[in-house]
Amino acid sequence: MAMTTSQRARMSKTIQIGIFVIAIVAVIAAVDWDKTAYAFFSFDKLGPMFPDMILIGLKNTIFYTIISFAFGLVLGLILALMKMASFAPYRWFATAFIEFFRGIPAILVLLAFGFGLPQAFGTNWPQPVNVMFALGLVSSAYIAETLRAGLQAVPKGQTEAARSLGMPAWRAMVTIVIPQAFKIVLPPMTNEIILLTKDTSLAFILGASFAQYEMTKFGRDGISSLDAGITPLVVAGLFYLVITIPLSLVARKLESRSARTQR
Repeated sequence: MAMTTSQRARMSKTIQIGIFVIAIVAVIAAVDWDKTAYAFFSFDKLGPMFPDMILIGLKNTIFYTIISFAFGLVLGLILALMKMASFAPYRWFATAFIEFFRGIPAILVLLAFGFGLPQAFGTNWPQPVNVMFALGLVSSAYIAETLRAGLQAVPKGQTEAARSLGMPAWRAMVTIVIPQAFKIVLPPMTNEIILLTKDTSLAFILGASFAQYEMTKFGRDGISSLDAGITPLVVAGLFYLVITIPLSLVARKLESRSARTQR
């Protein structure tokens, strides 16, 4: 006798539940829980990490994110406008810049600013400046494309109406188009801040004084000094989540609001 649609759906759900339970039981049986507890949950040995982990590591991570995003936002807006310009060389330069910095890893840019430029040009910038320029350049390439999409999404009729009232093109762009574009791109821009926050973890490769440590550096040093397995990295990861989860919630809320507005 053939099964009905509801019967097939119940059977499929039962099979999925059975597979899930079997997989959980297999993992529980296979894991060495004593070693796992030592490696991931030796929180009682992390006393020496605090309060520096919060007062220095968390503070520097947020600081690096803010200055890199601010630089990337300004440069990204300039690149977006250049890519939309009628002057072809501007478009060529912006396109080459965006494709280059989107195509190479952020760690290479950090190494270039931390070690390459000092050797080539004798620069000796503080670590926050190196991080700001390196991560800001990479971020600006992604922000530029996001902003360009937002600028192009603003109805052209609004610009034409402003021009018909005698408003100069630059003023129409600054006062009408750009503010609306920023409203459109707020959700993806929030996601860019999340990605940038995680990229600040690469700053440890530059070497730094204790006062310039970010959270990953504290976690990395804790592995070798505290005899707590990789628990220091677990804690560092939890602190990153303290920053990124609220940002993710904000991004989803903005996306929902944008979807309601469009409807």
